[in-house]
Amino acid sequence: MSTNGSTVSDYKYVPLIKHEPLSDEQQKENEFGELTSDAYRFKVHSREGKPIRKPVIDTPPYYISLVTYLNYLILIILGHIHDFLGMRLQRNKHLDILEHDGMAPWFSNFDSFFARRMKMRIDDCFSRPTTGVPGRFIRCITRISHNLNEYFTYPGTTSMCLNLSSYNYLGFAQSKGQCTDAALESVDKYGIHTGGSRTQIGTTDLHRLTEELVADFVGKEDAMVFSMGYGTNANFFNAFLDRKCLVISDELNHTSIRTGVRLSGAAVRTFKHGDMEGLEKLIRDQIVLGQPKTNRPWKKILICVEGLFSMEGTMCNLPELIALKKKYKCYLFVDEAHSIGAIGPTGRGVCEYFGVNPHDVDILMGTFTKSFGAAGGYIATDKWVMDRLRLDLTTTSYAEPTPAPVLAQIVSSLRTIKGDICPGEGRERLERIAFNSRYLRLALLRLGFIVYGIPDSPVIPMLLYCPSKMPAFSRMMLQRKIAVVVVAYPATPLIESRVRFCMSASITKEDIDYLLRHVDEVGEKLNLKLNSGKSSIDGKAPRWDIEEVIRRTPEDCKDDKYFVL
Repeated sequence: MSTNGSTVSDYKYVPLIKHEPLSDEQQKENEFGELTSDAYRFKVHSREGKPIRKPVIDTPPYYISLVTYLNYLILIILGHIHDFLGMRLQRNKHLDILEHDGMAPWFSNFDSFFARRMKMRIDDCFSRPTTGVPGRFIRCITRISHNLNEYFTYPGTTSMCLNLSSYNYLGFAQSKGQCTDAALESVDKYGIHTGGSRTQIGTTDLHRLTEELVADFVGKEDAMVFSMGYGTNANFFNAFLDRKCLVISDELNHTSIRTGVRLSGAAVRTFKHGDMEGLEKLIRDQIVLGQPKTNRPWKKILICVEGLFSMEGTMCNLPELIALKKKYKCYLFVDEAHSIGAIGPTGRGVCEYFGVNPHDVDILMGTFTKSFGAAGGYIATDKWVMDRLRLDLTTTSYAEPTPAPVLAQIVSSLRTIKGDICPGEGRERLERIAFNSRYLRLALLRLGFIVYGIPDSPVIPMLLYCPSKMPAFSRMMLQRKIAVVVVAYPATPLIESRVRFCMSASITKEDIDYLLRHVDEVGEKLNLKLNSGKSSIDGKAPRWDIEEVIRRTPEDCKDDKYFVL
């Protein structure tokens, strides 16, 4: 495969293989690319309390929206015709939605329609099986689809692809290095032999060390770690809130937050994503109205947002949120699952990025599955709040503790970021992901694509719109040995299907060039270059030639004048 004279082998891609052994040096290069020049680094600076401007949202031509709706309409009509005929002529193939042998159907025709008639057609683009370390490259297991993705068969081969699909922000997903060594040492230190296997019992000093390091890293008095990121949110609200409390939630908050709030029994009101004026009006109205049945004041009002919204690539406007929280005496909860470790001059998240005091945010939540290459989550807050949470949170009593190797991975990656071990490596990783994120985003804009989000976001959503273009883009990228994530309804608005490029410090500038050449080629074939020029900050034409983009953008992406800030 070649593009403009460059071949796959030029970028050290491993061809389709079964079990080809790699040397340690090849394995290391596959997991974390070597930096080819210090020019491909960028140091993020704090905003020193300055709020972000409202992002410029580009929109496609009207005919694109119309065609997108028509695509869905045709799919729905044909799907219902297929169901109508199938349930009468091929009953044995529709038993899951039909009553038979006196038993109710497994699924209702209406509720399962989307999954059967739309999602199933593109299931080969989701949940692709992989093996090995999801580093700079990812090894995808080859599978063959049968009967419109009804089932798959596996010939036993794999394909090495450039990895733009994993939340490996700082590149700590490695099979060799200080983090791997620390994890292996923890097994020997904290494991006990029981019948030939190793088991960990209860809470160890490693748990407390991790909590102390996390609290210090995010700037709070105390922290608690959990073995599952989703469960951190799903259980926190139940301990902090009750039915006399109110949650004011951003409309795009993650499902784990929504699950936790529902379990708490608290009342919920949502505000439009990032709309600070709408949020203030909502807070004032709720203070005046009080609880619905009694009209008594709310026991607590909790403003709930994410630091970095992973579907949009946008960030909460933290300085204005803190101002509103202080003005109306509310609590503020910030979910930093995607921002901690990846955002800010030293990776300390949105508080550092905006230059605000972490003590002005009541509860900071985050996960270890993204930037730290581990698993689990944490809650960080004031000590008096944490002391009460340790009594009330059911997670610590009924869930399993975080395994020692995972804790060792967290501790090692945290210390690397801070510079306590491997001095300079953490700074390099932070500066590499900052450069990579800015470079890819600005390059896509200049090529004519519609891209959402802020310049420093490691998640870069590129809009596809028509549902048929989503599987086409994913499959064409896979053919070019590039692994990407495509997302559609219900995770996004109906007509805003997109591809999310997940940037990593393990990716090199040359890898991004390779990606851009292929995205440019596929974008031309699928008519994805719909940028109207609204987000072309430098006043240039919305579409640049690929060679000019690759030549000029690496230097331009370091200048804030090319972004809306």
